[in-house]
Amino acid sequence: MNKPRSQPRPPRSYALGGADHAEPIKKKGFVKKIVFALGLTALCIFVLKQSPTFRTPSPFSRSEAGVTHVLVTGGAGYIGSHATLRLLKDNYRVTIVDNLSRGNIGAVKVLQDLFPEPGRLQFMYADLGDAKSVNKMFSENAFDAVIHFAAVAYVGESTLDPLKYYHNITSNTLVVLEAMATHNVNTLIYSSTCATYGEPKKMPITEETPQNPINPYGKAKKMSEDIILDFHKNSDMAFMILRYFNVIGSDPDGRLGEAPRPELREHGRISGACFDAARGITNGLKVRGTDYKTPDGTCIRDYIDVTDLVDAHVKALENAKPGHVGIYNIGTGKGRSVKEFVEACKKATGEAIKVEYLPRRPGDYAEVYSDPSKILRELKWSAKYTDLEKSLQVAWKWQKSHRDGYGHTKASF
Repeated sequence: MNKPRSQPRPPRSYALGGADHAEPIKKKGFVKKIVFALGLTALCIFVLKQSPTFRTPSPFSRSEAGVTHVLVTGGAGYIGSHATLRLLKDNYRVTIVDNLSRGNIGAVKVLQDLFPEPGRLQFMYADLGDAKSVNKMFSENAFDAVIHFAAVAYVGESTLDPLKYYHNITSNTLVVLEAMATHNVNTLIYSSTCATYGEPKKMPITEETPQNPINPYGKAKKMSEDIILDFHKNSDMAFMILRYFNVIGSDPDGRLGEAPRPELREHGRISGACFDAARGITNGLKVRGTDYKTPDGTCIRDYIDVTDLVDAHVKALENAKPGHVGIYNIGTGKGRSVKEFVEACKKATGEAIKVEYLPRRPGDYAEVYSDPSKILRELKWSAKYTDLEKSLQVAWKWQKSHRDGYGHTKASF
């Protein structure tokens, strides 16, 4: 039986680091530590919130009902920027990825200024040849589809530097496909080319025309197509392969245009070469090859306006089906010779363009024009801007007001 204490028990003491402290003193110190820790935590949170690296989750990183998020590779380029403009106008969410080796940051800035609202457009500087960067980009963004424009795309340059083309086109497409498969992004619209057909014996070119490319550019694109077709055999992804013919024109409202790098003028499109000659930037226009088996001896091509081309991409995106591959020619169905093109350019610009005729360029072919009936039948698409001179007039208007292209501009990364 315990006896009642006659005296209250004195406070106990605990040996902490060789010093004795009474229990009430310990409790008081503990409370102070709690208060200090809470204050320090609050201060850290405040500092973090002021940091530019502290952000709420980006709208690009999460899926949103009713919003389709499209990754546009090469979106700072001529065709990619026009496609991005159309997608944004149609209320898609867009991420542009570009290493700016051929694209223009000025085009991105134009798009950012037109669509400044959060969650509409973001630009990412990256090289598709860097698998680690590509996978990081896919892991941090909720993409629903990819439109793959990014590629070097000059026939003449491809014959001089073929390894660049196989790496930039074929290898980089493989990296994109692998990232899509890893991160469950299941729709790809692939930018291909009529150069995969080579020089067919029969015109016009249908999608069933045998593919026998004769230059590294066309070969690299065909290799990418073959990779897609092989991958498709064991995949439920949706693929659309669009084989472009020769692209001309620019945004009818004058917001975007074609601005190739000065050092690439020798390899560029004939439209750019015509405009450079008309503006006096170059000393006339060089036409390569006048002895082809065509009515006037110059090459015959099918010229498709960039506005029509972009419309075909939107139709392809809207009609992409899981487990299905759609392959389509994107052209007008009409061939025009280089001499005809030059005359149309002279009329469009109102300038007397000096023309110098030179020997053939390696890797070129005499005559190429499309049969676009398949895409009309299946996707209800056909070219609307088929007046060559009018398309050149629209492009010329932008060229005259942008003598230095997009100039020196900065974009928000």
